[in-house]
Amino acid sequence: MAAQSRHVRSLLTADAVHDSALGSIRRLTADEFPLLRRMSIKRLVLEPGSIREPHWHANANELTYCISGSLLVTVFDNADEFSSFTIDAGQMFHVDSGALHHIENIGDTTAELIVVFGHERPEDFSLRGAFGAMTDAVLGNTYDLPASAWAQVPRDTSSPLLVKREGEASVPDTAGWANRHKFDVEGQLAPLKVAVGSAHLARQQYWPALKNLSMYSLRIEEEGMREPHWHPETAEMGYVHAGKARMSILDPDGTVDTYLLGPGDVYFIPRAYPHQIEVVGDEEIHFLVFFDQPTPGDIGYRASGSVFSREVLAASFGIPESQLPQLPFTPIDPLIVGKANPIDPVE
Repeated sequence: MAAQSRHVRSLLTADAVHDSALGSIRRLTADEFPLLRRMSIKRLVLEPGSIREPHWHANANELTYCISGSLLVTVFDNADEFSSFTIDAGQMFHVDSGALHHIENIGDTTAELIVVFGHERPEDFSLRGAFGAMTDAVLGNTYDLPASAWAQVPRDTSSPLLVKREGEASVPDTAGWANRHKFDVEGQLAPLKVAVGSAHLARQQYWPALKNLSMYSLRIEEEGMREPHWHPETAEMGYVHAGKARMSILDPDGTVDTYLLGPGDVYFIPRAYPHQIEVVGDEEIHFLVFFDQPTPGDIGYRASGSVFSREVLAASFGIPESQLPQLPFTPIDPLIVGKANPIDPVE
């Protein structure tokens, strides 16, 4: 068991970008997690009345999962395309790179969100900072106002990240309507459900707005395991919401990295690296598994055993064909399998 894996970091103990009475932002980018490519992750906590100020990302799409709370999200996409919608626990939203948006806690409890970006080092701009870059005269001309109208508005190019709302939230009557940016992933009838686990799938097949990100909400019970597999053209980054698991990854140099995962941990697997996940505690695990493709591909060990003849497999393993196990014919991988054998000891 690796004492410290290059594939894993904790998001709960990552350096805070912001930490105040309004909430907190902790992140893992390639600066803190060098293995990351095309993906990074944040944990955003908003107290009641707190707002992630209007902002945009210059080089990355955003995919967010709500763990708890009630929120209002506003997105200004392009020209006159604008919408506001509510988000609750188990729901998600997607924002394109460059689109102006805000996230506001409109409930009376703490809100927690996991935010993933389609770049290992996302670049942010805030609306406040963008206004701070322009002179009073330029802003006055923009709004058909005298320059003096802006004299009392404090401006700079920095961003406070989190701000506090005065009074009650202004929530449009239409905020609960269906919206292309929003997806109720946990409300979905699980496309994959077996006796020992399930997967709810936020991918382009079910959510057309997705472009270069997707997510599986994966639950596996104590008696289950995610079979060994790899994603041919897809990197994987997972966030552990609940439970305890063990993971093994094969690196190209032949080394096997095996480690334990617990709540708040983030793991990253480069494209096409074989890996598996198994439950090692006495409770169900819940992983938010993000991918850098709108529809991730998958090759599993079980189906791989049906692709080649027994003679080819025996030759590959360097054994007589008679010593090869009787592998079941599997045209479609099950993804989640039961554990017919005792779990290997946890070291």
